[in-house]
Amino acid sequence: MAQKNTNEGRITGAASIVGAATVVSRLLGYLRDASIAYVFGASFYADAFFMAFRIANLLRRLVGEGALTSSFIPIFTDELNKRGRVAVAGLVSSIFTLFAIILIALTGLGMIFSRELVWLLSPGFASDPLKFNLTIDLTRMMFPYMFFVGLMAIAMGVLNSVRHFASPAISPVFFNIAIIFSIFVVAPLLNTPVYALAIGVLAGGFLQFAIQVPFLKKYGFSPRLSIAMKDPAIKRILLLMGPAAFGVGVYQLNIFVTLWFSSQLAEGSVSYLYYSGRLMELPLGVFSVAVTTAALPSLSEHVAKKDWAGFRESFSFAMRIVNFVTIPATVGLFVLSYPIIDVLFKRGEFGYEDTMGTALALYYYAIGLVPVAASRILMSVFYSTKDTATPVWVAFVSFVFNVVFCFLLIGPLKHAGLALATSIAGLINAILLFMLLRKRFNDIGARFMFTSALKSSVASIVMGAIIYSIIYVSGFERLSVVSKSVVIAICMASGAISYLVMARVLKCPEIAFLKAILKRGA
Repeated sequence: MAQKNTNEGRITGAASIVGAATVVSRLLGYLRDASIAYVFGASFYADAFFMAFRIANLLRRLVGEGALTSSFIPIFTDELNKRGRVAVAGLVSSIFTLFAIILIALTGLGMIFSRELVWLLSPGFASDPLKFNLTIDLTRMMFPYMFFVGLMAIAMGVLNSVRHFASPAISPVFFNIAIIFSIFVVAPLLNTPVYALAIGVLAGGFLQFAIQVPFLKKYGFSPRLSIAMKDPAIKRILLLMGPAAFGVGVYQLNIFVTLWFSSQLAEGSVSYLYYSGRLMELPLGVFSVAVTTAALPSLSEHVAKKDWAGFRESFSFAMRIVNFVTIPATVGLFVLSYPIIDVLFKRGEFGYEDTMGTALALYYYAIGLVPVAASRILMSVFYSTKDTATPVWVAFVSFVFNVVFCFLLIGPLKHAGLALATSIAGLINAILLFMLLRKRFNDIGARFMFTSALKSSVASIVMGAIIYSIIYVSGFERLSVVSKSVVIAICMASGAISYLVMARVLKCPEIAFLKAILKRGA
């Protein structure tokens, strides 16, 4: 029991820090996206920027935070336990040096071949030379962002391994501030204001890494130029990173497919998918990513110590907490998709048609919220055991399904079909990972997790009915913006209260987690 409380307490504490920082970041992220929507709407310029930004992010996620973090943390945690903090400082410097060289090379190649990348990922844009060339320019400008955020990924891996979560979690705040500043201060000074967004991305990427440096120094891991690459741990990281990079690459292929199809749809489709995707990332970022970030070092430490009881308990706890939060979030997004988009974005250049298009995409994206959140935890379990190959093959299977469903659904549902295809692929990915994990470890607390999810689902249905009744009775569409905001606030408060009451009636043990979060935040 003491071991169980320790495991849950460590994950709860870390998730509280990451979740709180992420809330602040997501709020500023909303202000950033609302600012972009207000100034650029879902226009030609917005489509070009979002496409270019996704291309820059594509390679950053492939080399940076995806493959690197998943392969780095388990190895680094193992070495930290064996050698101690002082002895592994040289390893950290060698990793920074090696990946700085790799990132510089990839950044240069990306800038040189920006035209080819834009043509490959968004062939539909080629029919409009002005839009196509603008996307190329923005892509080329934003590629150095990959360098800074790649280094940020290493810093995050190091700091998370020593259980420092605050500064990596808060870093996106500076990214959002940089873009907002660029929109309202830099953009008016430019002949083509959308270039200010690219400037903001670069400044934000630099700031995200820069604020990690003092904390790296505090823990004795200041990055220094080092070419001592003979450390066997580096070879192990690179060997693990190969399959991990391939696995992340397969996952990114899903984004590639969405970009490829959406570039051939009507103007605004790329923007609809971006704005709706960002809103879906709110519960993912605040809870799923927070719990995953907190759980991976704990899972890796259990593996290093061969503490399999603690390993299973940490995994079960992480899965139950994520489901406890994302199931009601899914229902809430179903019911409130249009009202939320209406209040958050419907102003300036963002009109009724844009609101409807974004709300429809959000509705179908929401279907994938629970499986995507669960997949993050499941992949962390495989990564903690230094198995990066299994998630690769599972991701490839889900990618194939994504392509098939994109072809089937884009005709009748347009951009919403792409969102639905992504959700279906996420569901297939989660099911396969769970089945393989259960086969490997046999007893992973599946029955306990299923019971917990069933109780959360019942409580969420009651919550959804209450929220829908409030929206229906209020006559939402006829209200002013202020009144609509009040109605949504009432819906959220009523929904949260009704869900927690039902969860208590159904005796959901996860309520204790929320109490711990509130105590730590107090």
